[in-house]
Amino acid sequence: MNANIDISGELDITCVPDKVGVGRVRSLVEFQLGDWGLFRMASDMCLIASELVTNALECAPGREIRVLLRREPEGVLLGVWDPSDEMPKVHALGEITLADVAPDREALDLGHEDGMGGRGLPIVEALSSEWKVEKTMPHGKWVWSRIEL
Repeated sequence: MNANIDISGELDITCVPDKVGVGRVRSLVEFQLGDWGLFRMASDMCLIASELVTNALECAPGREIRVLLRREPEGVLLGVWDPSDEMPKVHALGEITLADVAPDREALDLGHEDGMGGRGLPIVEALSSEWKVEKTMPHGKWVWSRIEL
């Protein structure tokens, strides 16, 4: 993992994400927001970072991604780039019931699909002031999220 912290208000991380990569990115984002004195937005921005990095990992496993966190006059911008041309799909969420949060005995089995996937972008959408996806040339995309102060 390569992380550059710029005194002008930018954190730029390039890494090949692995099982602990999402946690590393969260920690760096939290540290940087604390350094900027933006403690109150840290939990939301860390959750957004987790969701976007996890999506990048799923779209381009074993390939390099980039995470950019930028301080702006009105807030903070977080972007995650991955080399996949596959555009993210936002799935409408149904109502959650008690059955959705009941213990799942198969949850730790490799390859077990519990039907809980697809909630990341709705979470990003709910926590962000705005978010968007931009294709890059010759391949890949940035997924951006902004939280205003």
